[in-house]
Amino acid sequence: MGILYDARKIKALEYLNELSEYAGLSSEWADRLWTMMLTDNDLYDEFVYYLEHHTFRDEYKISGYSLSDIYVWQMDKYNLIREIGKNPEHCNKETMVLNAFMTMAQMKSDPEEYVKRLESGRGNDLIP
Repeated sequence: MGILYDARKIKALEYLNELSEYAGLSSEWADRLWTMMLTDNDLYDEFVYYLEHHTFRDEYKISGYSLSDIYVWQMDKYNLIREIGKNPEHCNKETMVLNAFMTMAQMKSDPEEYVKRLESGRGNDLIP
């Protein structure tokens, strides 16, 4: 009997690592996100969809919030920072996309905390 493997997972992991490196995120950060995605099939499927279509599918929601909602929220926070004259080096599209996935993964374990952040509007805290 041969060994079966999911080539889609290998492709997704390679893409995550490449995207993380381009976005200036550490391999440890990427590993943490990958581990979270492997334990959350819905989030993993969203990532594969993003990989194939370069847009969010937005079928997976936590407390009514999708990846697009989180992405837009982060963009709003980035715009606030830019308006006050600070320009963080990691505020590019790739970083924002990966942060949206990380936030969604973290939101699963503590939805109330993240809903508070999302609904507070523009604030001074950025999602890690």
